Amino acid sequence: MIHLLSPQHFDDYELIDCGNFEKMERFGDLILIRPEPQAVWDKGLTETEWTKRHHIRFRGRSATSGEWVKKKSDTPDRWHISYKNKEVCIQFRLALTSFKHVGIFPEQAVNWDYITKQVKRFKNQQAKVLNLFAYTGGASLAARAAGADVTHVDSIKQVVTWANENQALSKLDNIRWVIDDALKFVKREIKRGKKYNGIILDPPAYGHGPNGEKWKLEDSIQEMMHDVVKLLDEEHFLILNTYSLGFSSVIVENLIRSSFPNAENLETGELYLQATSGCKLPLGVFGKFYK
Repeated sequence: MIHLLSPQHFDDYELIDCGNFEKMERFGDLILIRPEPQAVWDKGLTETEWTKRHHIRFRGRSATSGEWVKKKSDTPDRWHISYKNKEVCIQFRLALTSFKHVGIFPEQAVNWDYITKQVKRFKNQQAKVLNLFAYTGGASLAARAAGADVTHVDSIKQVVTWANENQALSKLDNIRWVIDDALKFVKREIKRGKKYNGIILDPPAYGHGPNGEKWKLEDSIQEMMHDVVKLLDEEHFLILNTYSLGFSSVIVENLIRSSFPNAENLETGELYLQATSGCKLPLGVFGKFYK
Protein backbone atom coordinates (compact mmCIF):
# COMPACT_ATOMS: atom_id res chain seq x y z
CA MET A 1 0.00 0.00 0.00
CA ILE A 2 1.38 3.40 -1.01
CA HIS A 3 0.84 6.15 1.58
CA LEU A 4 0.31 9.85 0.82
CA LEU A 5 1.50 11.93 3.78
CA SER A 6 1.40 15.67 4.46
CA PRO A 7 2.28 17.78 7.53
CA GLN A 8 -0.71 18.18 9.82
CA HIS A 9 0.27 20.82 12.39
CA PHE A 10 2.88 23.19 10.96
CA ASP A 11 1.39 26.50 12.12
CA ASP A 12 4.33 28.58 10.84
CA TYR A 13 4.05 27.21 7.31
CA GLU A 14 1.32 27.31 4.67
CA LEU A 15 1.31 26.41 1.00
CA ILE A 16 -1.17 28.99 -0.25
CA ASP A 17 -1.27 28.04 -3.92
CA CYS A 18 0.83 26.48 -6.68
CA GLY A 19 0.72 26.15 -10.44
CA ASN A 20 2.36 27.33 -13.68
CA PHE A 21 5.72 26.14 -12.27
CA GLU A 22 5.52 28.36 -9.17
CA LYS A 23 4.41 28.09 -5.55
CA MET A 24 3.26 30.74 -3.09
CA GLU A 25 4.11 29.91 0.54
CA ARG A 26 3.89 31.52 3.96
CA PHE A 27 6.85 31.03 6.28
CA GLY A 28 5.91 32.68 9.56
CA ASP A 29 4.65 36.14 8.58
CA LEU A 30 6.40 36.33 5.20
CA ILE A 31 4.82 35.17 1.93
CA LEU A 32 7.23 34.03 -0.78
CA ILE A 33 6.84 33.02 -4.42
CA ARG A 34 9.38 30.48 -5.68
CA PRO A 35 9.84 28.28 -8.77
CA GLU A 36 8.36 24.77 -8.52
CA PRO A 37 9.07 22.35 -11.40
CA GLN A 38 6.41 19.87 -10.22
CA ALA A 39 3.55 22.40 -10.46
CA VAL A 40 2.62 21.74 -14.09
CA TRP A 41 -1.08 22.64 -13.65
CA ASP A 42 -2.86 26.01 -13.58
CA LYS A 43 -2.79 28.23 -10.52
CA GLY A 44 -5.85 28.11 -8.30
CA LEU A 45 -5.72 31.83 -7.51
CA THR A 46 -5.49 34.68 -10.01
CA GLU A 47 -2.20 36.33 -10.88
CA THR A 48 -3.63 39.50 -9.35
CA GLU A 49 -4.11 37.66 -6.05
CA TRP A 50 -0.56 36.30 -6.17
CA THR A 51 0.85 39.78 -6.85
CA LYS A 52 -1.22 41.31 -4.07
CA ARG A 53 -0.39 38.77 -1.37
CA HIS A 54 3.34 38.09 -1.66
CA HIS A 55 6.21 39.95 0.03
CA ILE A 56 9.18 38.47 -1.87
CA ARG A 57 9.44 36.76 -5.28
CA PHE A 58 12.33 34.72 -6.66
CA ARG A 59 13.37 35.58 -10.21
CA GLY A 60 15.53 32.87 -11.74
CA ARG A 61 18.53 33.73 -13.88
CA SER A 62 19.14 30.05 -14.61
CA ALA A 63 17.95 26.62 -13.46
CA THR A 64 20.11 26.87 -10.35
CA SER A 65 20.39 30.56 -9.44
CA GLY A 66 18.56 33.86 -9.38
CA GLU A 67 17.61 36.78 -7.16
CA TRP A 68 14.92 37.67 -4.65
CA VAL A 69 12.78 40.72 -5.46
CA LYS A 70 11.18 42.43 -2.46
CA LYS A 71 8.11 44.63 -2.57
CA LYS A 72 9.49 46.62 0.37
CA SER A 73 13.20 47.14 0.90
CA ASP A 74 12.94 46.72 4.68
CA THR A 75 11.63 43.12 4.42
CA PRO A 76 14.22 41.01 6.28
CA ASP A 77 16.60 38.59 4.57
CA ARG A 78 16.61 36.38 7.67
CA TRP A 79 13.85 35.41 10.09
CA HIS A 80 12.81 32.61 12.44
CA ILE A 81 10.01 30.04 12.47
CA SER A 82 9.19 27.10 14.73
CA TYR A 83 7.73 23.62 14.38
CA LYS A 84 5.88 21.90 17.20
CA ASN A 85 4.31 18.46 17.51
CA LYS A 86 3.08 16.62 20.60
CA GLU A 87 6.63 15.73 21.67
CA VAL A 88 9.03 18.52 20.64
CA CYS A 89 9.37 22.15 19.60
CA ILE A 90 12.23 23.13 17.29
CA GLN A 91 13.31 26.47 15.83
CA PHE A 92 14.76 27.40 12.45
CA ARG A 93 16.57 30.39 11.03
CA LEU A 94 15.42 31.00 7.47
CA ALA A 95 17.32 33.00 4.86
CA LEU A 96 17.03 33.95 1.20
CA THR A 97 19.65 31.98 -0.75
CA SER A 98 20.74 32.54 -4.34
CA PHE A 99 19.49 29.07 -5.33
CA LYS A 100 15.83 29.66 -4.25
CA HIS A 101 15.98 27.65 -0.99
CA VAL A 102 15.28 29.20 2.41
CA GLY A 103 16.81 26.57 4.73
CA ILE A 104 13.90 24.23 5.31
CA PHE A 105 11.86 21.66 3.40
CA PRO A 106 8.46 21.85 5.15
CA GLU A 107 7.14 18.53 3.82
CA GLN A 108 9.83 16.88 5.97
CA ALA A 109 7.74 17.65 9.06
CA VAL A 110 6.06 14.29 8.38
CA ASN A 111 9.42 12.60 8.93
CA TRP A 112 10.18 14.71 12.02
CA ASP A 113 6.99 13.36 13.59
CA TYR A 114 8.04 9.79 12.77
CA ILE A 115 11.53 10.38 14.19
CA THR A 116 10.27 11.77 17.49
CA LYS A 117 7.82 8.90 17.87
CA GLN A 118 10.53 6.32 17.18
CA VAL A 119 13.09 7.92 19.50
CA LYS A 120 10.53 8.02 22.32
CA ARG A 121 10.13 4.22 22.00
CA PHE A 122 13.56 3.76 23.61
CA LYS A 123 12.63 3.78 27.29
CA ASN A 124 15.67 2.04 28.79
CA GLN A 125 18.45 3.53 26.66
CA GLN A 126 19.30 6.67 24.71
CA ALA A 127 18.68 6.09 21.01
CA LYS A 128 21.68 6.74 18.76
CA VAL A 129 20.63 8.45 15.53
CA LEU A 130 22.65 9.09 12.36
CA ASN A 131 21.39 11.77 9.97
CA LEU A 132 23.04 11.62 6.52
CA PHE A 133 22.80 14.40 3.89
CA ALA A 134 21.49 16.31 6.88
CA TYR A 135 21.30 19.88 5.48
CA THR A 136 20.22 22.49 8.06
CA GLY A 137 19.26 19.81 10.54
CA GLY A 138 15.49 19.51 10.83
CA ALA A 139 15.67 15.75 11.40
CA SER A 140 18.70 16.14 13.68
CA LEU A 141 16.86 18.69 15.83
CA ALA A 142 13.74 16.52 16.04
CA ALA A 143 15.77 13.49 17.13
CA ARG A 144 17.82 15.47 19.66
CA ALA A 145 14.75 17.20 21.12
CA ALA A 146 13.17 13.77 21.59
CA GLY A 147 16.23 12.68 23.59
CA ALA A 148 18.50 10.94 21.07
CA ASP A 149 22.29 11.02 20.79
CA VAL A 150 22.61 12.53 17.29
CA THR A 151 25.35 12.51 14.63
CA HIS A 152 24.72 14.99 11.80
CA VAL A 153 26.63 14.48 8.52
CA ASP A 154 26.72 16.85 5.56
CA SER A 155 29.44 17.65 3.04
CA ILE A 156 28.89 21.43 3.02
CA LYS A 157 30.41 23.41 5.87
CA GLN A 158 28.02 26.36 5.51
CA VAL A 159 24.87 24.28 6.01
CA VAL A 160 26.41 22.47 9.00
CA THR A 161 27.10 25.89 10.53
CA TRP A 162 23.47 26.82 9.76
CA ALA A 163 22.28 23.62 11.46
CA ASN A 164 24.36 24.50 14.52
CA GLU A 165 22.60 27.89 14.65
CA ASN A 166 19.26 26.06 14.54
CA GLN A 167 20.42 23.88 17.45
CA ALA A 168 21.14 27.00 19.52
CA LEU A 169 17.80 28.57 18.55
CA SER A 170 16.05 25.36 19.65
CA LYS A 171 17.90 25.48 23.01
CA LEU A 172 19.47 22.09 22.30
CA ASP A 173 23.09 20.93 22.55
CA ASN A 174 25.57 18.12 21.98
CA ILE A 175 24.71 17.19 18.40
CA ARG A 176 27.87 15.76 16.82
CA TRP A 177 28.67 17.73 13.65
CA VAL A 178 30.54 15.96 10.82
CA ILE A 179 31.55 17.60 7.52
CA ASP A 180 32.22 14.64 5.26
CA ASP A 181 31.15 12.66 2.24
CA ALA A 182 28.23 10.56 3.50
CA LEU A 183 29.25 7.30 1.81
CA LYS A 184 32.86 7.55 3.00
CA PHE A 185 31.66 8.28 6.54
CA VAL A 186 29.36 5.23 6.53
CA LYS A 187 32.18 2.96 5.36
CA ARG A 188 34.44 4.22 8.16
CA GLU A 189 31.70 3.70 10.75
CA ILE A 190 31.31 0.09 9.58
CA LYS A 191 35.05 -0.48 10.06
CA ARG A 192 34.82 1.04 13.54
CA GLY A 193 32.03 -1.39 14.42
CA LYS A 194 29.56 1.41 15.18
CA LYS A 195 25.82 0.80 15.51
CA TYR A 196 22.86 3.20 15.38
CA ASN A 197 19.25 2.80 16.42
CA GLY A 198 18.03 5.30 13.86
CA ILE A 199 19.34 6.23 10.42
CA ILE A 200 17.92 9.01 8.26
CA LEU A 201 18.88 9.52 4.62
CA ASP A 202 17.68 12.37 2.42
CA PRO A 203 20.13 12.20 -0.50
CA PRO A 204 20.11 14.76 -3.33
CA ALA A 205 19.87 13.83 -6.99
CA TYR A 206 23.37 15.26 -7.47
CA GLY A 207 26.01 16.46 -5.06
CA HIS A 208 29.68 16.76 -4.17
CA GLY A 209 31.65 15.80 -1.09
CA PRO A 210 34.03 18.23 0.66
CA ASN A 211 36.96 16.85 -1.36
CA GLY A 212 35.20 16.80 -4.70
CA GLU A 213 33.60 13.35 -4.34
CA LYS A 214 30.74 13.02 -6.82
CA TRP A 215 27.29 11.81 -5.79
CA LYS A 216 24.67 10.83 -8.37
CA LEU A 217 21.56 9.29 -6.84
CA GLU A 218 20.91 6.45 -9.28
CA ASP A 219 24.60 5.50 -9.42
CA SER A 220 25.31 5.57 -5.67
CA ILE A 221 22.13 4.86 -3.72
CA GLN A 222 22.30 1.06 -3.96
CA GLU A 223 25.84 0.98 -2.57
CA MET A 224 24.81 3.42 0.16
CA MET A 225 21.80 1.33 1.18
CA HIS A 226 23.75 -1.94 1.26
CA ASP A 227 26.34 -0.28 3.51
CA VAL A 228 24.12 1.77 5.77
CA VAL A 229 21.94 -1.13 6.93
CA LYS A 230 25.11 -2.71 8.39
CA LEU A 231 25.06 0.11 10.95
CA LEU A 232 21.55 -0.70 12.23
CA ASP A 233 21.33 -2.02 15.78
CA GLU A 234 18.92 -4.80 16.79
CA GLU A 235 16.24 -2.25 17.77
CA HIS A 236 16.10 0.32 15.00
CA PHE A 237 14.34 2.57 12.52
CA LEU A 238 15.35 3.89 9.11
CA ILE A 239 13.98 6.60 6.82
CA LEU A 240 14.97 6.93 3.17
CA ASN A 241 13.60 10.08 1.55
CA THR A 242 14.41 11.44 -1.86
CA TYR A 243 13.26 14.23 -4.12
CA SER A 244 14.07 13.15 -7.65
CA LEU A 245 11.67 13.23 -10.59
CA GLY A 246 12.92 9.82 -11.73
CA PHE A 247 12.29 8.01 -8.45
CA SER A 248 9.01 6.43 -7.34
CA SER A 249 7.98 4.87 -4.04
CA VAL A 250 8.14 1.46 -5.75
CA ILE A 251 11.82 2.05 -6.52
CA VAL A 252 12.41 3.04 -2.88
CA GLU A 253 10.61 -0.12 -1.69
CA ASN A 254 12.76 -2.28 -3.97
CA LEU A 255 15.94 -0.58 -2.70
CA ILE A 256 15.03 -1.22 0.92
CA ARG A 257 13.91 -4.81 0.42
CA SER A 258 17.01 -5.72 -1.62
CA SER A 259 19.41 -4.19 0.91
CA PHE A 260 17.52 -5.25 4.06
CA PRO A 261 15.20 -8.19 3.29
CA ASN A 262 14.13 -8.51 6.94
CA ALA A 263 12.74 -4.97 7.18
CA GLU A 264 9.68 -4.95 9.43
CA ASN A 265 6.80 -2.46 9.49
CA LEU A 266 7.81 -1.07 6.10
CA GLU A 267 5.86 1.92 4.75
CA THR A 268 6.42 3.60 1.40
CA GLY A 269 4.73 6.50 -0.30
CA GLU A 270 4.82 10.15 -1.32
CA LEU A 271 5.19 13.31 0.69
CA TYR A 272 3.05 16.24 -0.42
CA LEU A 273 1.95 19.67 0.71
CA GLN A 274 -1.74 20.51 0.73
CA ALA A 275 -2.38 23.96 -0.72
CA THR A 276 -5.03 26.13 0.91
CA SER A 277 -6.35 26.72 -2.61
CA GLY A 278 -7.10 23.00 -2.93
CA CYS A 279 -4.36 21.26 -4.93
CA LYS A 280 -1.71 18.85 -3.67
CA LEU A 281 2.00 19.44 -4.41
CA PRO A 282 4.08 16.21 -4.51
CA LEU A 283 7.54 16.67 -3.00
CA GLY A 284 9.39 13.40 -2.87
CA VAL A 285 9.03 9.73 -2.03
CA PHE A 286 9.90 7.88 1.15
CA GLY A 287 10.41 4.46 2.61
CA LYS A 288 10.65 3.81 6.36
CA PHE A 289 10.67 0.84 8.69
CA TYR A 290 11.30 0.00 12.32
CA LYS A 291 11.84 -2.91 14.66
